[in-house]
Amino acid sequence: MPKFNRRLLIAAAAALALAGCSGGGAKGASEGDMSLGDPNAKVKVVEYASASCTHCASFAINVFPEFKAKYIDTGKVHYTLKEFLTPPNELAAAGFLIARCAGKDKYFTVLDGVFRNQAEMFTTGDMRGGLLKVAQSAGMTEEQFNACVSDSEALKALNARVERAVKQDKITGTPTFFVNGKKIAEGEVTLAQLDAAIAEASK
Repeated sequence: MPKFNRRLLIAAAAALALAGCSGGGAKGASEGDMSLGDPNAKVKVVEYASASCTHCASFAINVFPEFKAKYIDTGKVHYTLKEFLTPPNELAAAGFLIARCAGKDKYFTVLDGVFRNQAEMFTTGDMRGGLLKVAQSAGMTEEQFNACVSDSEALKALNARVERAVKQDKITGTPTFFVNGKKIAEGEVTLAQLDAAIAEASK
C-alpha cells in the first residue's frame, strides 16, 4: 500500500465545488467542526489548525493544556477547531481523518497524538508509520486505519471544510485564532494573548 492515496486526495480537491455557506465560520462552529466546552459560553474561541503545521503542534503541546483547564473546563469558553490543510497535505488530511474515525470522544486525544508525533514523523519521513501508531493507540487496527485514510467521502467532506475556510473565512495560514469573531493572532500565540482577548470579550 502506498503511504497515502495521493491521487484520491488530489482528485477530491480538484472535483470539489465551492462549499455553501452554513453559518459559523470565524464566529463559531459550522457543521462538521469539532468543539469543546459549553456551547452557551459567552466567549467563543475558534482555531484554524493543520495536523501537519509545526506552530499548531507547538500550541497544542505547550499552550492548549493550560488554556483548556483555565477556560474550557470551567465553562468560560466554547472552543472550536476548524480543520485546514498545509504541506505535506497528505499528512494533515490523514491526521484529521484518523482523529474522526476514532470517534468524537477521542478526536482531540488522537489529534494531540498526531501533534506529539509530528516531529518524529518529519525526522524519519515515516508519516504512515507514525500515524498508524497514533491510530493503534486509540484502539484502531491497521485494517481500520487503511480504510479510514482511504475513505473518499470523508476526504471530500474534509476538503469542503477547508474550501469553506479559504473562500468564506479568508484563511491563508495556520494556526489562526479568533475570539468572538475577531482575529487575534496568526501563527504562534501565547496564553497571555488569549487571556487578554478573552478578558476583552468577556466584558
